[in-house]
Amino acid sequence: MITRTIAMFGLALSVAPASMGAQSLTDAAAATLAETRDVRSALDAARADVSIADDQIRLCEIPAPPFKEERRARALKLAFEQLRLADVRIDTAGNVLGSRPGVAARPHVVVAAHLDTVFPENTNVHVKRDGSVLTGPGIGDNCRGLATLLAIVRVLNRAGVKTSGSVTFVANVGEEGLGNLRGTRELLDHTIKSPIDRFLAIDGAGLFVANVEVGSRRYRVTFSGPGGHSYAGFGTANPIQAMGRAIARISQIRVPAQPRTTFSVGRVGGGTAVNAIPTECWMEVDLRSSSSPALATLDADFRKSVDDAVRDENARRGNGRGVAARVELVGERVAGRTPETAPIVRTALGVARVLGLAMPLTESSTDAGVAVARGIPAVAIGAGGTGTGQHTAAETFDSTDAWRGLQYAVLLVVALSQP
Repeated sequence: MITRTIAMFGLALSVAPASMGAQSLTDAAAATLAETRDVRSALDAARADVSIADDQIRLCEIPAPPFKEERRARALKLAFEQLRLADVRIDTAGNVLGSRPGVAARPHVVVAAHLDTVFPENTNVHVKRDGSVLTGPGIGDNCRGLATLLAIVRVLNRAGVKTSGSVTFVANVGEEGLGNLRGTRELLDHTIKSPIDRFLAIDGAGLFVANVEVGSRRYRVTFSGPGGHSYAGFGTANPIQAMGRAIARISQIRVPAQPRTTFSVGRVGGGTAVNAIPTECWMEVDLRSSSSPALATLDADFRKSVDDAVRDENARRGNGRGVAARVELVGERVAGRTPETAPIVRTALGVARVLGLAMPLTESSTDAGVAVARGIPAVAIGAGGTGTGQHTAAETFDSTDAWRGLQYAVLLVVALSQP
């Protein structure tokens, strides 16, 4: 997940209003809702809740590497059952679902937080606690989101809140890395059969409303060649040297500051021995932009960098068969936005104002993008607190005043369930 505060500009895909999402909750209505006896009780319970940090640590210490979220999923399924959610299940993708019926079936709100982390198997997932600061891989992104998911249900149950519409809570797989949002794609395309009126993703630390979804293309580029002995075969075109040329060229690509457009070579591998010309190597590349045209331009520049690097290596060496590059698209997210005038965005900002929170609009790369691409009104929010070192083993989460994030999530879920 990424977030970044933005000034609005033209973007690719906008979501149209849904049949049950045509009316936003005014600030006055949100304030009235917040002061009803049961909702006020839920907000007070959110401020006093101490279990959320324990859940955050407990879940974070269950490994959930890409494509291997099963252990953490089982823990969420048990927690959903203990919270007495209805129809608790794990779908074919590995998503965990539980429903909380409302007075009526609709509006139907889906609230999701992703299970997976970017970290590989055998990563040390022990969480260190120093006062209000927790340190561990994935502690904010997205263990805080998962803990918030559970805390919302807990405080609503404790206060006896009956939402107007139904709410489906989801701990989904496949948000990070090469997961390619596979969990939410399966969720929206196959698992949930009833109409979805609003989608809320809870992802990471901080207080924000993300209504712009960043598009991305992720590639695995494999360079191959004849290989040989480093001395006897000197002059043979070298796949790793071709890859190095490609990386150097990619690093020189010029991108616009607005719309924000980025690239990164995130992983590399290959080779046999220090004294061998390799037969194969590979790199994984991440390209992003909140503008589809800008992303397409970056994509073309990236491909040209690879082609030129292969040509240069073959021209320089020219001893026998040259190197070749295979470019494989391994992940894609469509750029899009839910307009700032959309009811779900206006409600999200109005709820923040009622709670006295300064809530910036941001751009993000989250599961909400899948909903936006399917015409479902969607935003992503942070889970409060303050985070640093996202996607590193030294990630931190400072829980100082983090209760404000839980209060916000609770009131927003109740507000979005209003007809």
